[in-house]
Amino acid sequence: MSKQQYRLAPKGFSPEQWEQFTTEGLIVIENALSQDEIDHYLEALDRCCAADSSFDPTKFYMTENIVERDPVFSEPIDHPRHVGYVYDIYGKLLKLHLSQIFVRPRDGVHNHWHPDGARVVPYAVFAPDLSLQVKVSYWLTDLPCPKMGNFVYIPGSHRSQYSQHYWTHESVPGEKILRVPKGAMTLVQCNTWHRVEPNESDVVRKNLFLSYCPSWICEGDRIQSSPNWLGTLNREQRIIMRSYSNGYDRAKPPIEDFPLFLDRETGLASDPDVDERVPLQQRKRRTMHEKLTSTATADG
Repeated sequence: MSKQQYRLAPKGFSPEQWEQFTTEGLIVIENALSQDEIDHYLEALDRCCAADSSFDPTKFYMTENIVERDPVFSEPIDHPRHVGYVYDIYGKLLKLHLSQIFVRPRDGVHNHWHPDGARVVPYAVFAPDLSLQVKVSYWLTDLPCPKMGNFVYIPGSHRSQYSQHYWTHESVPGEKILRVPKGAMTLVQCNTWHRVEPNESDVVRKNLFLSYCPSWICEGDRIQSSPNWLGTLNREQRIIMRSYSNGYDRAKPPIEDFPLFLDRETGLASDPDVDERVPLQQRKRRTMHEKLTSTATADG
């Protein structure tokens, strides 16, 4: 196998970021986007809005599967500024769960307290330690103050499947109101309880959201992707979309989808201690979390 056709996994969590993510359920990375990149995404967002006859600039607006709507939004699918983080969690079975743009003008719309993902039987029933969905958010407008359509969350709440505040919008002790400058990026554990404040400012809050999950969880904004559109993507983007015609391929992807990335430390296509008799697409791979856990166990 020639390594030249494969990319090294981009950088992911630092130990400090992982500690905060697993403790609080959210991390903020400021200055993730340059002003040119912010403008690049805003132009594409405005094009998508203008192309939708239902868009009303005075009302809250959201649309999904935006990676297929504009070539600019295809770029972040595997962008190195964030894909290494979600690769650390989901490894070779990384998938884009859904992609969205949000426009929040001054119109009073807000969200109640809720976690993302399944509600009746939450993801945490099956995966209490790791999030089965992570939302990457690009903040394209400055939000320095409350009441600007801010994201509000309860640190550490991803460990609870219940909340007495579910489906209310009341302020609760310990909540954090996210105040971020444009160009910031956040990663949120899907089980984290959160709400959104109404926007009472003259700033129109604009966001790009990309959520990731293991490939065996169903897609959130599509059944399959357009074959013609898939043909415009690079190899890693196509794999991460996981547009399979055979449902079980989501759990056991075909050989051509391995490796997604080469290991960032070793440069290898699989773990260094694997049994070479096992076909590449069948070999167990350790995720970053497993590597950390095994190291801690060995040190302890």
